Amino acid sequence: MTTIDTASLNQLFLNARTANGFTDKPVPLELLKEVYEIAKFGATSMNTQPARYVFLTTPQAKARLIPALSPGNVDKTKAAPVTVIVARDTRFFEHMPNIWHGPNAREMFEGNAPLAQGTATRGTTLSGAYFMIAARAVGLDCGPMSGFDVAKVNAEFFADGRYQTDFLLNLGYADHSKEFARNPRLAFEQVATVL
Repeated sequence: MTTIDTASLNQLFLNARTANGFTDKPVPLELLKEVYEIAKFGATSMNTQPARYVFLTTPQAKARLIPALSPGNVDKTKAAPVTVIVARDTRFFEHMPNIWHGPNAREMFEGNAPLAQGTATRGTTLSGAYFMIAARAVGLDCGPMSGFDVAKVNAEFFADGRYQTDFLLNLGYADHSKEFARNPRLAFEQVATVL
């Protein structure tokens, strides 16, 4: 592998910002599909791929979400062309015979609820992060959110309980006038232990 160029690093990480507001430029369905087609290649444990995505693209769909949001997330969500519910499939293991090369993977997860839950949670969060990076790669801005009532979102969108919400993600083209100043990041020495 080779190092990607500085322009790509800037777009994906160094200059990328959390979108706090959006323009009204639409995001076509084909672009959302393209983002998924890139993001799906991100690694998950045993290729479990537990993430599921619900794309809210209309005012009617978003109206179902608004009551679950923290007040500070309402306006930006209404303005975003797309809000994605990034969720985990609690029965992701049903797909294992088709996506994993070894035998008995389905049975392993199906018979061990703590293992299945932990794998689904970690894999979904990872997949959501891959989705954000892929969205940035195709020119979209991202506004991930954890300020919402998970139980309300699950009750409204996943009443059968199979899917469980991980986080919300606003997508579109940022209104840069609404960005906050970039907050500091911790230094390597503050977060890393080298043994």
